[in-house]
Amino acid sequence: MPPQPKRKHSKGRRDRRRAHDAIQSINLTACSNCGQMRQPHVVCPSCGHYKGREVVEIEKDKKA
Repeated sequence: MPPQPKRKHSKGRRDRRRAHDAIQSINLTACSNCGQMRQPHVVCPSCGHYKGREVVEIEKDKKA
């Protein structure tokens, strides 16, 4: 069997360890082409542009 802890860790020590476990908010920037919010260094999901040029062709929704 592996060794067991000899003493209980304090609440402060436990909480200091968990200080970095909080969920971070997503960093967003405005797309230079369409103005929609997107993640930096990622192709814009709404228009398909990246660094000023079209990388992915996005199909427009056809409303009938």
